[in-house]
Amino acid sequence: MPSLPRRVFAAALLCAALCANTAPPTPADRYGALFTAVQEQRIFEDGKTFVDAVPKAPPEEIMRSYAAQTPKTPAELKAFVLSHFTVPGVNETPALPLRQHVQALWPHLVRRDAAESAPYASAIALPGPYVVPGGRFREMYYWDSYFTMLGLAADGRDDLVESMIDDFVSLIERFGHIPNGTRTYYLSRSQPPFFALMLDLSKQTDPALRARRLAALRKEHAYWMAGESCARQTRKPCDRVMPMPDGSLLNRYWDDRDTPRDESFAEDRATAAKTPDRPATQMYRDLRAGAESGWDFSARWLTDPQDLSTIRTTAIVPIDLNALLWAMETGIAKGCAEAADRPCQREFNRRADARKAAVDRYLWLGKENRYADWSRDSRKPTAVLSSATLYPLFVGMASPAQAKAVAATTRDKLVAPGGLRTTAMRSGQQWDAPNGWAPLQWVALDGLGRYGEHDLARDIASRWIKTVSVTYRDTGKMLEKYDVEEQLPGGGGEYPLQDGFGWTNGVTSAILERYPAIAP
Repeated sequence: MPSLPRRVFAAALLCAALCANTAPPTPADRYGALFTAVQEQRIFEDGKTFVDAVPKAPPEEIMRSYAAQTPKTPAELKAFVLSHFTVPGVNETPALPLRQHVQALWPHLVRRDAAESAPYASAIALPGPYVVPGGRFREMYYWDSYFTMLGLAADGRDDLVESMIDDFVSLIERFGHIPNGTRTYYLSRSQPPFFALMLDLSKQTDPALRARRLAALRKEHAYWMAGESCARQTRKPCDRVMPMPDGSLLNRYWDDRDTPRDESFAEDRATAAKTPDRPATQMYRDLRAGAESGWDFSARWLTDPQDLSTIRTTAIVPIDLNALLWAMETGIAKGCAEAADRPCQREFNRRADARKAAVDRYLWLGKENRYADWSRDSRKPTAVLSSATLYPLFVGMASPAQAKAVAATTRDKLVAPGGLRTTAMRSGQQWDAPNGWAPLQWVALDGLGRYGEHDLARDIASRWIKTVSVTYRDTGKMLEKYDVEEQLPGGGGEYPLQDGFGWTNGVTSAILERYPAIAP
């Protein structure tokens, strides 16, 4: 039988990847002893490098070769990996004035049917083009993409905004949720649920397409509320649902697996080894839930801010997550109203009202002028002041009085010379002071502007753009995070500082579109 033309073969592979409804194995599942050796011997600086590599042969063939050769040293092991896998690298973009540089970066960060969508690779194929963050992040990420889309919209790339929304619809239809990122090892968790807000960026008016997207949004809500019946019956946390003392329900971050993360295998095992009296499976679950939060990692999740092994993410009810779910519920109610589905509209308005009441009861600290996370362990709000306090303003959930109080706290305790601090605490974790992150700058300035705090919003925007532009001038790069105290590249975290960078690019374009006078 003659061989299939290359395009037909590629199309068949893509169809197989897109049409499959079962979760494919992760690299840890596929490569067993080889995977463990690579991650434990740390032959690559970043634990994510190997899990993103593309195999040059079927896994069974690679594992037979590994068993036959049995590399004995790290050098031999690395040589084996390089001969059997294509290990991804990093692209660079020439320097331009800041806004032009961002606009020039978009084509370099767009992926279409990426080469990683090959048999046995960890990449999950997507039907349309999408934007990746850059650096080690070679796939599409959930919450990153919202902030990237802001910039794409500001730069006139509505085509990519619509394509990425449709890619997310595809993921929900295939897997029941939007995973952390488009890799098999991310399928057991999601990320902060921004899909409802992405739909607000769409200019699509086709009724059939809008109905399909609304159905996907309702399916995503069902994913986050999958533990609802169990939590009501047992009065205990179930999956991502947390019962509060009065019986009301809020949500937490979670992960369906309780093993070391594929992409941080050695790091997670080392963290678990620090507390042998604590079940390793619980440690792994909390680390994974921290990754679902997007804030991996922060004092928000730690009993001892200086010790990652004290992580308790699954015991925390986060203010940002519940604000986003309120936005999802109000978005569904609005969509159902447009579709003249009154029972659905009433149901989701009721859910949104119940969530807001529970947030005001447990997560609002009137005496401290802030929203807080709530700990099931202590049965009270946590002491960590973070920029997550601004999420209720961002989604329009706060009252005018609450917004005014949060604005005062933000001005007094979170604004730094170079932008908004992530938290008011220094822990050494990357999602704490002195670091600032692009998405949180946007959440703050957009939320403050919504409630009339225009001067403070503009001040945060101006400080942030100055930090980004100074660092760009000095390095020629757009970075993942910044030190907003010293207006320098940010530090901390499990991996080297990344450049590229999707959400920094997006927020930069969106800010300069809103405040053109602050352009450097």
